[in-house]
Amino acid sequence: MKWKQRTAEELNSDLIEKYQLSPITAKLFSLRGINTDEKLDFWFNASEENLADPSLMHDMDKAVERINKAIDKGEKITIYGDYDADGITATTIMTETLSILGADVHYFIPDRFKDGYGPNLDRYKEIVENGTKLIITVDNGVTGVEEIKYAQDHGVDVILTDHHTFQENVPKPYALVHCNYPGQKYPFDDYCGAGVAYTICRSLMQDTMPELLDLAMIGTIGDMVKVTGEGHIIVKRGLEMLNQTERPGLRALIKNAGLNLGDINEGDVGFNIAPRLNAVGRLDNANMAVELLLSDDDIEAQKIADRIEELNDERKELTSEVYEKCMRQIKENSWQKANTLVIYDPEFHEGVLGLVANKVVEKTHKPTIVLTKNAAGEIKGSGRSISGFNLFDALSPLKDQLLTKFGGHDFACGLSLEENKINELRNTFEKDFHVEGSLESKDYDMELQLNKLNPQTMAEINQVGPFGTGDPLPIFSISNGNITHFFKMGKEKNHVKFTVNKDGGSLPVVGFNKEFLNNNLLPFITKIFVQLSVNNFRNKTTLQGIMEGLDFAAPKLAVPTPVIDLRAENYVMGFADRYLLFDPKNMAYAKNSLGIDEDKLSLVSDYQESGETAVLLDVPHNQIELDQALENNYQQLYLRFLIDQLPVESLPNKNYFSNVLKYIYKHPTLTPDDYRTVAPYLGLDYDSVLFILRVFFELGFIKLDNGKLVGEKNPKKQPLSASKYLMATKSQIDFVSQLRHMSSQKLLTYVNNLMK
Repeated sequence: MKWKQRTAEELNSDLIEKYQLSPITAKLFSLRGINTDEKLDFWFNASEENLADPSLMHDMDKAVERINKAIDKGEKITIYGDYDADGITATTIMTETLSILGADVHYFIPDRFKDGYGPNLDRYKEIVENGTKLIITVDNGVTGVEEIKYAQDHGVDVILTDHHTFQENVPKPYALVHCNYPGQKYPFDDYCGAGVAYTICRSLMQDTMPELLDLAMIGTIGDMVKVTGEGHIIVKRGLEMLNQTERPGLRALIKNAGLNLGDINEGDVGFNIAPRLNAVGRLDNANMAVELLLSDDDIEAQKIADRIEELNDERKELTSEVYEKCMRQIKENSWQKANTLVIYDPEFHEGVLGLVANKVVEKTHKPTIVLTKNAAGEIKGSGRSISGFNLFDALSPLKDQLLTKFGGHDFACGLSLEENKINELRNTFEKDFHVEGSLESKDYDMELQLNKLNPQTMAEINQVGPFGTGDPLPIFSISNGNITHFFKMGKEKNHVKFTVNKDGGSLPVVGFNKEFLNNNLLPFITKIFVQLSVNNFRNKTTLQGIMEGLDFAAPKLAVPTPVIDLRAENYVMGFADRYLLFDPKNMAYAKNSLGIDEDKLSLVSDYQESGETAVLLDVPHNQIELDQALENNYQQLYLRFLIDQLPVESLPNKNYFSNVLKYIYKHPTLTPDDYRTVAPYLGLDYDSVLFILRVFFELGFIKLDNGKLVGEKNPKKQPLSASKYLMATKSQIDFVSQLRHMSSQKLLTYVNNLMK
């Protein structure tokens, strides 16, 4: 990760005076381009009255006219929504408004498991047969070419309202209301589905409809669209409306989430309210969530909210369970050094695949597809990616070849395929992997002056919010601070907490999922990147930092140390001039999984530089290679030996060899790849099974017969030690083990003597 500081010209002093901005607020506004009187006035004072004329949006007047006609004639109207937080709130907005106008309005939310995402032809047929005369889509429709044509051909008009990207074929509904329609005059182009629905309702009612802003705001934050421009009004005013909402459903949801009316911010919506609405569609039918939001009965609303709370808890448990199974598969199949992951289990719950894929990517830094089998026997999955690898572009060429359904964007996708195509997908996905560009970069705002923090600091920062897409939460740097009171916390000790001190000021800092950090690495930290938050503990309110990242550098020592032993640490800090590898096969892993800049990677055999800070990243194959590497002239050398190309971490004992051989004789119909599934049953990972098979092939104990592994009928009796491959591997494992476990004093003495 490369950190890049935002830069901008300072705000005019007259503006700072006019709007009474503190130095930190003024700086943050300037860095976000909110730097004129007009922009600042909009930020502080704009309301729903300042939203653009709805009729500027494409086909708006045509849509409103058709809806009013349906209301006047008493025609049955069906709202066709979606099962995520945006689709749920958009459906609620449209249904509530049409009900106020006296319409015969009904709504339909697709079932994730039966209907899939977006328009479904069978459901359209049912809606048409049930007497509907007007279908209004919300938060979906741009992919419904066939479905919308069917409805229109059968005398049912469709008003398509959506915000998703148009594909090659565009449907031809009666009216198409879209916030990003090419050439339209509406000035804001990044509404979510609920935002588009709210705009239509403003036009229908000829009113700003502030009572709908809480719903539009939840959809906006849940769908991660822009919170700048008109999005700023939706979120800011929506939060104000939410904090005084009289909706029984929202009040019950807020209560169950442990939130307090009057104190809810955008973070609470993004991390507590929207996920609860999303949980319904992940595990059940999202109609329940629409019922909750439309309910005007406190008792009924609380009952629904309690059921949603149960689903949300179940969603958390399922996500954790499926994630653990995925990580186990990675280990059992020896995919740690693969560049990509395709993980399949027919028992995985379909509703959490995307959440799990995202967690696996965060942990492994590998593009990941997680697959399961639905009740109809179809293999369905979700994919997530990393910076520099376009998932949509990588999988698009496979649409006709391997996939039955596919859709997505750069970093996320959904797909379906036949079960017998999974291995081919896995192999093709791995083979086509490549990363474009250098390391992922992230922006931060400015250096934080700890001695100027005060109880008002968060209020000053929040003037630049609400934060979200387009207006990110500020990230501050703390350079060369003194770290004290470091400790690990959490059930698994995977979170850290410490205090950073500088210039007479101090700040407690929490780092979530930073288990790599320990006392040995603290001297190398030169910059801490944090977001500021308020910590309320035992009725005491204090500021704390939430760690977003770290920068490292060689510590400044009174007596320079030419060689440093960091073998005990798994985390690569990234500050060295050069990372040296003995084996070219480790290049891709070092770049993609360890996140090392490609320009800093070199093979030891090609290295000719002098006076650099260098790292021996992987393990040499033998002592000769190590001695040759130590002949170079380094300013400072770090010993890591993190990576190797050993076929197995340790030799399986003889009992495993015996068990595998017996299994092969008893099961002569299995291919080598089938042993991926067999390996856990044998108590081994797949790498160990492959190692044993290779030894058996060399000794003539087994053979391939039409691609199947079978035992030789009369093999020559010989000990395992007769395998040259086994003995060579044993020798290499012994060398690597010695290099990794030798005492620091002994290793440093050896290295220093050679480098003199």
